[in-house]
Amino acid sequence: MTVNIEYETEKELNIPYEEIINKVINEAADYAELPYEAELNVLLTDNESIHQINLETREMDRPTDVLSFPALEYNEPGDFSIISEDSYDFNPDTGELMLGDIVISVEKVIEQANAYGHSEERELGFLVAHSMLHLFGYDHMEEDERIVMEKKQEEILARCNILRG
Repeated sequence: MTVNIEYETEKELNIPYEEIINKVINEAADYAELPYEAELNVLLTDNESIHQINLETREMDRPTDVLSFPALEYNEPGDFSIISEDSYDFNPDTGELMLGDIVISVEKVIEQANAYGHSEERELGFLVAHSMLHLFGYDHMEEDERIVMEKKQEEILARCNILRG
């Protein structure tokens, strides 16, 4: 798994964020039984930048905690059988499946960890797990989808030993 992490904010996370991100991403891929080596990009930014991205891509005029940009379209969430090994979904240089991009507001990680009374590690892990499920085609627009997605997020975090509290 190739995870390209860019840190583009002056706001500091005083946790081993690269280790946490890689751990959750790899566990999410194992959990989802991703049958390919894959690559994705993670951008850690500030509220101002994620606000601009949110406005440009979703027409939502506010900062958010995480944005997911899946590179693949699924018939069913987590159904990797739609992927053809000779498709353009693979990086021609590395042979890895291109999953997409994740953008996380470092400021929101800190704010939400404080608001929810848990660690920054937990909040960052949660946002990465949440976003990985989006990259696998899951969504939470409908109540039944939300329930499924929340259960999967918790299972991924438990497998990483990133627990509430």
